[in-house]
Formats: sequence, C-alpha cells, structure tokens
Amino acid sequence: MTLTVDSCRLDDLRVVVERTTSLDDYPRAESVARNVLVYSAVGLSDDVRPELVRALTDGPGVVVFRGAFAPDVVDRATAEFEALIALQRASGASSGDHFAPPGANDRVWNALQKLALRAPDVFADYYANDVIALASTAWLGPGYQVTSQVNVVNPGGAAQVAHRDYHLGFQSVAAISQYPEHVHALSPVLTLQGAVAHCDMPVESGPTLYLPYSQAYPPGYLATSRPEFRSYFEANHVQLPLAKGDAAFFNPAVFHAAGDNRSRDLRRMANLLQVSSAFGRAMESVDRQAMCVALYPALLRMSGQRAADNVIAASAEGYAFPTNLDLDPPLDGMAPASQADVVRQAVRERWAPGRLAESLAAHAARRVA
Repeated sequence: MTLTVDSCRLDDLRVVVERTTSLDDYPRAESVARNVLVYSAVGLSDDVRPELVRALTDGPGVVVFRGAFAPDVVDRATAEFEALIALQRASGASSGDHFAPPGANDRVWNALQKLALRAPDVFADYYANDVIALASTAWLGPGYQVTSQVNVVNPGGAAQVAHRDYHLGFQSVAAISQYPEHVHALSPVLTLQGAVAHCDMPVESGPTLYLPYSQAYPPGYLATSRPEFRSYFEANHVQLPLAKGDAAFFNPAVFHAAGDNRSRDLRRMANLLQVSSAFGRAMESVDRQAMCVALYPALLRMSGQRAADNVIAASAEGYAFPTNLDLDPPLDGMAPASQADVVRQAVRERWAPGRLAESLAAHAARRVA
C-alpha cells in the first residue's frame, strides 16, 4: 500500500494526538511537562532503556533530560563553536539551512568533526556523556553513528514550519509519495534526533515546538505539507523552556519546528544531534562514479526514458546524503542533488561525456568532509 496526500485527514490525527501523558506509566520519569516526559540525568542507569523506547514509540515521542551536561563542559564546547562561527563569517561562507534562508541564523555543519579536529580534549569531555549513549543505544542499539550540527537562532529569527525529520522528512511530497507504507513506518527507527541546550532557553527565545504523539500518525510525512495540519500544529503544539546543559531527544517522526526567537538579545544556541542506525549502509563498497562514466554512452543510445532511468537507478547513487553540507548545502530545497540527479540531467540535456565526467568529479569533491 502507498500512502497519499489524500489519505491525510485531520480528524485521524486528532484521535492519535489528543491524549494525556500519565506519569504512572513511566516510573523512572521525574515529571510530565506539557505532555512531555522529563527525566533527571542524575542516577539514570541502563535499565531505563525499555521505558525510553516506550516513551518514544507509544508515548509522547519526546523526552527531556534535565542536567544532562555539566555547565563547564557545555561552556568549553560553546566557546569552540563560537570560534567556528566567527571563522565561517570571516570567510564569507554561506551556511544553507534546511528550513531557514541562508544567513538568517548561524549554522555549523559537521560540527562533530570540526570540534574533534579543533579541540580533541573538549570533544572527549563532551561526548563522554552518558545521556547521549543511553538514549542512542535505547533507540538504535550499538554501533550507532553520531552527527552534529550547531544551530544559533538569532533574535528575530522566524519559526520553522511543522515537519518531520530525516530520512523521509527531508524529501519532497512527490518523492515521499513513492515510498510504500512500510517504509514510512521504518524511517523513524533509523535515526534519533536530539538537541543539547548551550544556553538557557526561555520560551521567548524559541525552543523547539512539539506535537506529542504525532509520531504515531501513519501518513504524517505527507500531512506536514498540508495547511490544515500546519494550522493545527500552530494551535496545539507544546514548548518547553530548557536550561543550559539540558538535552531533549525525540522520535524523528514527531511533528516539530524551531520556535521564533522573540527575545531582544538572546542568541539561542543548540547542538543538534542526529544519531543514525548502524544498519543504514550497504554491504559492498562500489565505485559508482566510475560506473556512471562507463555507462553514459550506452545511456545516450537508449531509446526509452524508463529503461535509462532503470539503469541509472541500478548504477548511480540515488540518495543525496551523507554529504559535506558546507560545500554542498541544500540551497534549493531540502537536499542537494544526488549523483543520479546529475546523470539524469546529463542524459536529458545530452551532455558530452567529458562534461559528465567533470561534473561527477566535482560532485564527489563537494561531498568529502
């Protein structure tokens, strides 16, 4: 079965999300705030993992850990992130954003690698954190892969629209509609989304808006594009203030959005964590760039577009990620062009073979961290 935009009905979403979180169902939680479960980072042990999985799957889909990081650990990392932002500004580089115009806020792509290379001791103290490991292993199991993007929303920064996150959440409606229903159910368990507060975040500074329980709405990746669902989100979302060192983790299928920064002088900084399953990789390493160059003359000779598309799908990399978002930012839509997009354009426009080879080499170079 394939889900469609026409299958999105607001009344169905209401049935899913209009619930109340009971603290009795989550004995290790400290409290419930605006339907979101709040845990104290002090004293947590590995036996809380099943409860966290229930919270992220059948529960509100969002958990907050108070005091997840020591303030001095956060401050040291913040200083390094601020230095990276200053270098980025001085270079004139434009850090495109998935949901905000380039330059509106400050974003450091691949902050994980940049921090590790710039300040290894700071990185080690930061990522020695037990809460990150606990939440990640609870949701993904061992072998997970951490990535990080620092986001600073400046005063006056506008709110995002409601969305879901990576993977399907970063696709267009047309692309999402091509995936069968079971893939919609699979996408949320491939990643865990998190955010570490690098400053106190009162509500007026715009901490993340959530719609608890919305991860359980099957056609939600399509629904967030519809105006009536966005209006419902605006009217019914919850928003929790965070203190420096708090961390929030959520199911990537929860409807959410960064809030607008209405403060006068607070630059809201968060380290956004995207933790990926170890299983999101192929078995064999394949030189798809060499394959595309070798196959291109044959593609030009093919008479049917469908046949050519099938060959491209079997040979070229059809997914835009992972990439180096500093060099290959999503300036035109949610994702940069994939290798397959480049080959399809070449076939459509009848490029000379040399032009395709050069374009694929440049495409590959932009993706190297």
